Amino acid sequence: MSQLIAAISTPPGPGGVGILRLSGPGAIGAASQAFRPRGKVPLAQAPDRQLLYGAVLDRDGRTIDTGLAFVSRAPHSYTGEETAELQCHGSPMVLSLALEALYAAGARPARPGEFTQRAFLNGKLDLTQAEAVIDLIDAESPSAARQAAGQLTGALSRRIEGIYSALTDTMAHFCAVLDYPDEDLDPFQTEALGRDLQAQASALQALLATGRRGQMLAQGITCALIGRPNAGKSSLLNALAGYERAIVTHLPGTTRDTIEVKVELAGRPFRLVDTAGLRDSDDPIEQLGVDRSRQAMAQADLLLMVCDGTQPLDPQDQALLNQALAQADTILAVNKGDLPGYRLPAPEGAETGHTLTVVELSAKTGLGLAALEQAMGRLADHLLPQVQEEAAGQLLTNGRQTDAVRRALEAVERAQAALEAGVTPDALLTDVEEAMAALGELTGKTLREDITQRIFDRFCVGK
Repeated sequence: MSQLIAAISTPPGPGGVGILRLSGPGAIGAASQAFRPRGKVPLAQAPDRQLLYGAVLDRDGRTIDTGLAFVSRAPHSYTGEETAELQCHGSPMVLSLALEALYAAGARPARPGEFTQRAFLNGKLDLTQAEAVIDLIDAESPSAARQAAGQLTGALSRRIEGIYSALTDTMAHFCAVLDYPDEDLDPFQTEALGRDLQAQASALQALLATGRRGQMLAQGITCALIGRPNAGKSSLLNALAGYERAIVTHLPGTTRDTIEVKVELAGRPFRLVDTAGLRDSDDPIEQLGVDRSRQAMAQADLLLMVCDGTQPLDPQDQALLNQALAQADTILAVNKGDLPGYRLPAPEGAETGHTLTVVELSAKTGLGLAALEQAMGRLADHLLPQVQEEAAGQLLTNGRQTDAVRRALEAVERAQAALEAGVTPDALLTDVEEAMAALGELTGKTLREDITQRIFDRFCVGK
């Protein structure tokens, strides 16, 4: 039997409202020792999810606040266990005293994420839904919030379940034919099996293709600011972030390491990465920064090359621009538009399939920042998923999910190749089972139990 746990669910610090949660055996009884309803109905007799008004108590039964409380009995609760919640003013002292009262009533401190862990262990959420909880908490744009909310309600799980269920049918038929040779079961036909495997391979390929876009949606589009030293990269980062995130001086080479900041621009999430100026240097520390700049450039989804508009583009600038366009869509931000001698250069855009957008601006005065945001928003629309409202939540949003789907696809493709090579269908069992196991990692399914149940459902009904 699980232990009773309690925790403050609202963020640290003063606030208008503070919430304490309990889950586990005796949750309602413990909550009753820290809350006294003003009405005639005791908390232990209250209907599920009905708010009661009353006094919040410390461990000695003294009133420290007034607030609300409700209970949810198993299994109809977030964790699937008996739960209770106390709502009071968000005073750190009040919350601390109330939490002490819950500990005195038998609760122990909840570990980070333990409420959601219990929801998973009790079958209230699968793994992808549990991961969506933190994505929703961390969402920094409307689209990221909609994606996380859709995943939390099971949109991605249902998409995975469709593929998993089809593979389960294939495995169940295999096992039934092999394990029950005396039964009147249709043997597998190679052509039909090939069609089934191709259908699931196509579904897995489509799902895998959402991985990069989903991660950009959840974590932000990585945009690296590149260029020569003293072009104004750090000034532009600060201007886009809205605060002094990076140190700015008139000396070239001030930035020695990459600096990241998350921002929302034009309604899209971005991770801006300020990099060291790209130049050859005898300074080993600066050279390390340049190496990290090149790594950030290689990993970026979008590149923002900053140049000094009071200086002409030299061959090194053009070479860097060509390198950027060979990798990703690039914005050439021509900075220092507030200074004399400023003019827009005429860069040569390499034919690479990526777009080049030129924007004139001044990071110091704010000139052109709105145009830059609009340009970044347009490019973001090509990178981020354009999905209907009802399809929100069907994207892979982290590396674990992407890796599991990739392994499932590789296993199905091995099975396809073996079938085309003339291997008998029963020899493909291992590959199909590996694919199912990889998908099971996403939802927490138990492979053998699912196959056995499907055999009985499809082939043993009435027997």
